[in-house]
Amino acid sequence: MTQAILPAGSGDADTIVRFRSLPDCVLAFIYSAVNRRSVSLFFAVLGLAAQVSFAGDYNSLVLDQIKQMPQGGRYSVSRFAKIRLQSSAHFESGKFFILPSAASPSFCSGATYLVFIRTIEALRARGELGLDYATLEQLIIRDQRDGEGIWGRWNANGPGTARLFHELRLGSNFDNFDRAKPGDFIKIFWSRRVGKTEHGHSTIFLGVENRFGTQYVRYWSSNNPSGYGEKSVPRSKIAYAIFSRLETPANLARINGAPSVDRYLASLLRTRSSIAEAGAKCGL
Repeated sequence: MTQAILPAGSGDADTIVRFRSLPDCVLAFIYSAVNRRSVSLFFAVLGLAAQVSFAGDYNSLVLDQIKQMPQGGRYSVSRFAKIRLQSSAHFESGKFFILPSAASPSFCSGATYLVFIRTIEALRARGELGLDYATLEQLIIRDQRDGEGIWGRWNANGPGTARLFHELRLGSNFDNFDRAKPGDFIKIFWSRRVGKTEHGHSTIFLGVENRFGTQYVRYWSSNNPSGYGEKSVPRSKIAYAIFSRLETPANLARINGAPSVDRYLASLLRTRSSIAEAGAKCGL
């Protein structure tokens, strides 16, 4: 017989005596079961830690890409501006070359998308992100309609970027300015209208500042009328905003299993939505 030592408070004296009198084979079985349970618990905790660490903080990298973008130009949503955008994100031999010209016309969603692609390419260059060719092709700017593919989702009316982040699980969406960090993507709504008659702006958040008692929101984008650059507006002018923080860029591969067109975003060219519906569609 083997005498087992139980922890203090694990049972009364009679229980301890009965436990000590168990055969060695039974004790071995008990110890084995306890060890297996401990190992299972260890791997469960390890798996949870791996999932948590998988979500990274890429805001500083996003800000680094803004520094590489040109300054100035002019704001335009013309057909020529869209053609210039396509040529600015040249895809060759499995790599994006982001070469926008300061002299070219540009628009807000195109500007933020170029920064997004630059961030993805920077992660690939550092060996921190691997994407297959099919996924990379999905990032190419073609003549996609609103809601179609990655670019069509990003460029759509309403919460295009936030909807894309929610659908592919690229990161978190939120509408609380207190949670915002420089480098978050932000869709600004100048009014509460969403969809057909909306008035919005795709930007990258840079921070807030106080001027003579008034809080201003700083952001980067292609702004009207001067094109690429920073701008500040009183926070009171922003009716609503949805922030999107890039955390899991590897999930871009999920686009290969997603519907080719997001029906909600595609509908916003001709129909109206609401702030409540937009938030719900983005997981808020």
